[in-house]
Amino acid sequence: MSDLHVYDTTLRDGAQQEGLNLTASDKLAIATHLDAMGFGFIEGGWPSANPTDTEFFARARAELTLHSAVLAAFGATRRAGGRASEDPQVLALLDAQTPVITLVAKSHVRHVTDALRTTLEENLAMIQDTVSFLAAQGRRVFLDAEHFFDGYYLDRDYALSVVRTAAQAGAEVVALCDTNGGMLPHQVEAVVADVRATTGARLGIHAHNDTGCAVANSVAAVRAGATHVQGTVNGYGERTGNADLVTTAADLQLKLGYDLIAPEALSQALHLSHAIAEVTNIAPAGRQPYVGASAFAHKAGLHASALKVDPDLYQHIDPALVGNSMRTLVSDMAGRASIELKGRELGYDLSDDPALLARVVARVKELEQQGWTFDAADASFELLLRTEASGEILRYFEEESWRILIDSASGEHESLSEATVKLHAAGRRRVATGEGNGPVNALDHALREALADAYPELAKFELTDFRVRILDADRGTDATTRVLITTSDAQNTWTTVGVAPNIVHASWVALVDSFSYGLLKAGVEPR
Repeated sequence: MSDLHVYDTTLRDGAQQEGLNLTASDKLAIATHLDAMGFGFIEGGWPSANPTDTEFFARARAELTLHSAVLAAFGATRRAGGRASEDPQVLALLDAQTPVITLVAKSHVRHVTDALRTTLEENLAMIQDTVSFLAAQGRRVFLDAEHFFDGYYLDRDYALSVVRTAAQAGAEVVALCDTNGGMLPHQVEAVVADVRATTGARLGIHAHNDTGCAVANSVAAVRAGATHVQGTVNGYGERTGNADLVTTAADLQLKLGYDLIAPEALSQALHLSHAIAEVTNIAPAGRQPYVGASAFAHKAGLHASALKVDPDLYQHIDPALVGNSMRTLVSDMAGRASIELKGRELGYDLSDDPALLARVVARVKELEQQGWTFDAADASFELLLRTEASGEILRYFEEESWRILIDSASGEHESLSEATVKLHAAGRRRVATGEGNGPVNALDHALREALADAYPELAKFELTDFRVRILDADRGTDATTRVLITTSDAQNTWTTVGVAPNIVHASWVALVDSFSYGLLKAGVEPR
């Protein structure tokens, strides 16, 4: 089945996700990543439908060099009552100069009569005319049969006639679309098998995730004979999204043995997912199969004990196959095995020091009882582990005091925070003031200002995420607060935690740990 198509529609269908807006430059960058992954087809968008897609195809001709993928343009069949050779949007598909053109056509009788407002016969004529015209121009033509599964259950004969018409007119593939995303795997498998046996056409699958079954439905379709799979990276798409093409491809290759992507390319799946997430500015989902940060994360002590013996006992694949890695989470559920595995992961061998191991376990459990959490704050745990192992706290400066002032005089709904820090570093006392749009931002600025000449490496650090959790909410404004801060230096990302009676103090603790950890990993000694 090496000829099974892997067809990506992130740039078109994925871009319909709420809050996701791609420029032409974004699309070019994503297309380059998709090509490196080894996907067979990249659907670029709808030429002439909007300025961004029109610009993308114009620039793609000059700027985009594809090594494994083929670029496809997307559009509709001609208008009712017209001729494909004279239809402006059909001609725009030719002007895009892509080797493949994917057409969308109605296959649900009510969509034909009520939405398209034409006759069933004219809809078939539109398909036949447009497919044959584009094929005669030397284009490979794929057809997306919109709302196919719902249409099949309403009027099987008409849905099948759409597939036959497209195939006989020259469509290389007819993709059956679960446009509303309401199907379940057993339904998809039965319908695809019937359509394949009845029409003999080459079939594809385009699944949406409204039942949470988009990937399962795609796999079911392939099992039933589909040889063309459409989806989007990270499952982007309108409503609940499309089939996640990374998960689908990994399932088909690693579980069912299909030869889709070179193993060395599949091992870059995590990089692909995160690289495209950076372009879309949508944070990667930690629980995403295969490539999520939590996909191979183990928390319970029982799991950790087994993992010490054989990682495969609690992992369905070797994480390296998709570029991921096993992680051991540290929490109040953690036993000695969890801590030992996490230490090994961070470069500390605790197996020969049972006393140290016992101290770390006890300290973790004590802190978690107070509201700390380390399963999402590896950096803070490593600092704790280092402290227990060395017997001393890593200090890049000595804190004297800090304070926050909030001034609301600048406007009725505006306020400015001012932070002053007093500390000792590199042999002298330092006092600095910083302003920000909130107390944490002001503290960040003041701390950087105070340490700028002592630790210029801090200029590379950027706070990328800030999360707050109220722990004992029944105490109202007197509740304990937990803060998680994520920091990046453009090469690495780390998360630290702080717990205190108020949000500002908790933020200060997490911020200090963040700076300390970043400097430690940069190889900087305290000055």
